[in-house]
Amino acid sequence: MTNVWNKILYTGVTNDIVRRVYEHKSGLVKGFTLKYNVKKLVYYEMFDSISMAISREKQIKSWKRTKKVELIETLNKKWEDLSGEIF
Repeated sequence: MTNVWNKILYTGVTNDIVRRVYEHKSGLVKGFTLKYNVKKLVYYEMFDSISMAISREKQIKSWKRTKKVELIETLNKKWEDLSGEIF
């Protein structure tokens, strides 16, 4: 997820992406995402197991910003909000 200016990148894991994106968009979760206005879903992956999802989250979090941007742009070159795909 990112903010309106695509400057902040947030990587997280959840067992309910619809709920989690709603929480971000509504500002319901205090902390980093609220402070930096992270409300736009620009990339996501779905997994069958939580252990695989957590492993992937850790992998992505370890990357430099340039590699994260490349990943996002493989599927979303214009950095559009993809939340409409999941709601």
